[in-house]
Amino acid sequence: MKQIINTNNAPAPIGPYSQAVQAGNFLFVSGQVAINPENGELNIGNIEEETHQVMRNLKAVLLEAGLTFDNVVKSTIFLSDMGTFAQVNEVYGQYFTADFPARETVQVSVLPKNVNVEISVIAVTG
Repeated sequence: MKQIINTNNAPAPIGPYSQAVQAGNFLFVSGQVAINPENGELNIGNIEEETHQVMRNLKAVLLEAGLTFDNVVKSTIFLSDMGTFAQVNEVYGQYFTADFPARETVQVSVLPKNVNVEISVIAVTG
């Protein structure tokens, strides 16, 4: 059994997918990019602000499911340039307090809408 999670506080999907799907005790949150949900505009002024927007989008989806970053057990970070790893890592780390999730970070040749960072997470309920 699965439940689709959607919120207006995060960008609408730009393809045939859901913002998140809850299956059992797991919430699978689709990759988020730096689209401001209030105006639909990309927020890519610099890598730090872009990463903050991505994390705010993830937070909005988690909150819609009644969860927080404390529930995240796995994340994947996609970067268009591994040279931005330190800046992205610094911002990402501000959203977690302890018991950090498992994670991988990979460089890819291009991301949707030519953004610089995309992050997806898996969270557990309870």
